[in-house]
Amino acid sequence: MAEQDTATLTIQTEDGTSDELEVPTGLLNMLREGDESDPQIVGDIAMIGMAQRIHGAIHHAQGDPGPEVEAAEDVTMDLFEERFGQTFADMTGHDH
Repeated sequence: MAEQDTATLTIQTEDGTSDELEVPTGLLNMLREGDESDPQIVGDIAMIGMAQRIHGAIHHAQGDPGPEVEAAEDVTMDLFEERFGQTFADMTGHDH
């Protein structure tokens, strides 16, 4: 494995459960926009990834996703727009 510095980030919920993620600093630097912190970069990537997953579950999966998943999509897309100041469709150019 190539040698490169890494940053360890901790994700923690309100109930105290947590997970650690080790990320190459070179990747963080590549993704950094302006003075973004490492946690902001990973948070943005997490939000984008979750929005993509829920979008796929609603619009590209076989069968009916059900009301709970549909409600989760509504909230996810609202939070996405709050975080990025634009809709998922606008950011990705992918609209239904």
